[in-house]
Amino acid sequence: MSRFADQAASILEAAESAGACSHMTILIGPQGAIHMIADSDWPLDSLARHHGAKTAYRVSESSGSIRVEAREGLRTCLMESAKPSQIARFLLS
Repeated sequence: MSRFADQAASILEAAESAGACSHMTILIGPQGAIHMIADSDWPLDSLARHHGAKTAYRVSESSGSIRVEAREGLRTCLMESAKPSQIARFLLS
């Protein structure tokens, strides 16, 4: 897996460990500087361009499922955790 996808997986894992999460965007600049923005409603690619970020990750939560949307140039990645009800059904079947 690429560093880009590894970072998205690590962010998803951290968000899952934290439990409830707010909507957060993590921007990484060309020199590795990190800029975090809470509750932005801008499209991820527009926000990254506006701030000159090389890589952008957006963490959000909906109905108990945590989602990480990632963008680096033309590459995109989407990772989503299973909802607790889906996990329970899987374990009980």
